[in-house]
Amino acid sequence: MRRFVIILMLLIAVTVCFAGTTGKLAGKVKDENGKGLAYVNVLVLQDGKRITGILTKENGSYIIINLLPGEYEVRFQVIGYSDYIVSDVKIKIDQMTTLNATLQKKSIQLNTITVTPNSEAGKKDLTGSQQLAYGHTASRLQAGGKPYLDLSQNGAQIAGDDLRIKDFNNCRYIHNYMPPPPPDFTTEDYTTVVENNYKYSIAEPLSTFSIDVDTACYSNIRRFLDYNQLPEKGYVRIEELLNYFDYNYPQPKGEEPFAVYTELGTCPWNSKHELLHIGLQGKDMDFSKAPKSNLVFLLDVSGSMDSPNKLPLVIQSMKLLVNQLRPEDKVAIVVYAGASGLVLPSTSGEYKEAIISALENLRAGGSTAGGAGIVLAYKTAKDNFIKDGNNRVILCTDGDFNTGASSDAAMEALITEKREEGIFLTVLGYGMGNIKDNKMEILADKGNGNYAYIDNLLEAQKVLVRQMGGTLFTIAKDVKLQLEFNPAKVKAYRLIGYENRRLNNEDFNDDKKDAGELGAGHTVTALYEIIPVGSDEKINGVDPLKYQSVTLTDEAKKYDELLTLKLRYKKPDSDTSKLIVKIVEDKPVKEASQNFRFASAVAGFGLILKDSQYKANCNWNMVIDMARGAIGKDANGYRKEFVTLCEKARDLTYKIHKPDEDDRD
Repeated sequence: MRRFVIILMLLIAVTVCFAGTTGKLAGKVKDENGKGLAYVNVLVLQDGKRITGILTKENGSYIIINLLPGEYEVRFQVIGYSDYIVSDVKIKIDQMTTLNATLQKKSIQLNTITVTPNSEAGKKDLTGSQQLAYGHTASRLQAGGKPYLDLSQNGAQIAGDDLRIKDFNNCRYIHNYMPPPPPDFTTEDYTTVVENNYKYSIAEPLSTFSIDVDTACYSNIRRFLDYNQLPEKGYVRIEELLNYFDYNYPQPKGEEPFAVYTELGTCPWNSKHELLHIGLQGKDMDFSKAPKSNLVFLLDVSGSMDSPNKLPLVIQSMKLLVNQLRPEDKVAIVVYAGASGLVLPSTSGEYKEAIISALENLRAGGSTAGGAGIVLAYKTAKDNFIKDGNNRVILCTDGDFNTGASSDAAMEALITEKREEGIFLTVLGYGMGNIKDNKMEILADKGNGNYAYIDNLLEAQKVLVRQMGGTLFTIAKDVKLQLEFNPAKVKAYRLIGYENRRLNNEDFNDDKKDAGELGAGHTVTALYEIIPVGSDEKINGVDPLKYQSVTLTDEAKKYDELLTLKLRYKKPDSDTSKLIVKIVEDKPVKEASQNFRFASAVAGFGLILKDSQYKANCNWNMVIDMARGAIGKDANGYRKEFVTLCEKARDLTYKIHKPDEDDRD
C-alpha cells in the first residue's frame, strides 16, 4: 500500500510539474461558407522543422496540448483547399492559444485523363482537360474517407487531386480509394531498421541473406502519404518497397522453380559507384491445376478491430478470396477476441454462400486472445490436412495481441513449432492507430509465410486475387543467397535493404536455418551498391590485422569475374536444400534496362524517406524522372501510382523541411 501511495504521489508531482511548463493550441477550421472542415492536417513547426501535428475532427475542431512556450508556425493543409499558414503563433505557459482558420477552395487541373475499360460494350473514355472546383457532397466513400465530387455519368469520380474509377472490375488502372483518417493518438509499433554499411571485400568477401517477399511497408507508406504524413525514417524497409512490384523477369526453364537474373550498371545517385541488380522469378502456376487448398481464416474480431478499415475491410477481403476457390478447395473460419472459436468448420469452396454468410455475421468486441486463436487455427488446419496440398492459415489482424501468449518470444516459439507440421502462414495487417507491425513481421517470418498490409479493398484485390499464387502457393522455401565478391574487382559493397534478413555466413549451408519462402509467380529483387577497385573513396573499416594478411589468389586476378552468386532452396515438402551457382562478370551495361531503372527509382524513394547517409546525389526529381521513364506496360497501374506517391512525398517534404532548390519542381 505504501508503495502504491508513493507511486501515486510521484505521478501527481510529475503531472503538475509538466502541466506548469506547457501550453495548448486549439481552434476550428472552416470553409468559405462557415462549415467545419474534417480531416484537415494541422502542422506545428519551429525553425522549419515539424514539432507535432493533428487532424481536425468531424466538426473542424482541433486541440494540441503539451506545447513548450515559444513562437511557432502553424499550417493548415487538406486536399482541394489552398494551404493556410500563420507565422509567429505564441504559446504561453498554462494558457490556451486560440487559432481559427478559414480555407479557400482551389481549382484542380486534370490533364489528359483516360479511362479504358476492358470490355468493348461499355467503353466511355474520359479524355481532354477539365477545370474542376473541388466540392463537398453528402456522399462519402464506403470506407469513411474524404468527400468526393461525383462524375458517375462518365464512369469515374474526382476525389481530391486523384481520378477514381467507379467500376474497378472493368478497368485496367485504378487509383486507390482514400482510407479513413488516422486517429489523433496512435500506439503503432515498428522495429526500427538500422541501415547496412559498406564492407571491404578483401576483409569480408561474403554477403549472406534470406529472401523477403513481404510488401507491407509499401502500402503502409502509401497510407501515411495519403494523409500528408511522412513515415518515420526507421519504418522504411527498402526490400519491401522493391518487392511490391512485378519486374517481368524471364520465366525459369527446366525443373528449377525459379530463374536468377542479374544486371550491372552505373549507380544513378553516385556515378563513381556501380549498382548490381539481382532478380528471382518464381515459376507461374496454372491455378486450375494448382494443388488443393486447405485454408483456415484466422480473423481478429477483438474490440480494436471495430473500425471501418479493419473488420469490415477484412470481411470484404476474404470474400474476394472466397470467390476464387474451387469446389476441391476448402476453408474454415476461426475467430478470436476474449476467447477463440470455430465459426465455420472446414467447408468446400463449392458452398461460397455459406462461407460468405459466416463472414458477414462477424462483429468486433472484446480483448485479443491471439495466442489461443493461433493454436486453434493450426489445429483446425491439421485436422483437415491435405497431403501434397496447400495447407495455410491466413491471419487478419492489426497485430494487437494482449491476452494469452503475446510476447514476441512466446509467439515466435509457437509459430516455429507449428510450421514444422507443413502448414504455412500468411499475415494480413489492417487499420491504423495501433498497428503492431513488428509482431506481424515476426509471425510471417517464423511461420514460413508472407506479410502484406491491406489499406483498402484494391490492395486486397492485388494480394488475394491478382497475386494469389505468390500469396498462397509456396514453390520454394528457405531460399538463401550468398555472394562472394572478388577483391580484384570490388573494393567495397553494400546490400541495400534486407537488414532484418541478414544471415551469418555459416547459415548458408545449414539446412536447419530458416529463411524466406517464394510463391508461384513471385519476384524477388535485391540491389548492391559497389565501390570498384581503384576508387580513392574512404569508408569506415578496421585496422590492419597484426597476425595474418590477406592476399589475392591468381584465380581472382585471372578472370573477369565480379562475384560468384550462390543460392540455396528447398522444395516445399523437403528438408534438404539444392544449390544454384551463377558467375557474374564485371561487364556493366551501357544502357540500363527498364527493370534496372525502375528498381533504382524505388530504392531511391526509400533512401530519401530514410534520409540515408548513403543517398549521395539522390533527390525527388531524379527518382520521379527515373520512374516515369521506366513505367512500361504497367497493366495494373502500380508503377503509375508509384510516381504519384513520389510526387506527394516530394511536395510534403518541401512543405515541411524546405529542401534545397534541386528538390523543387
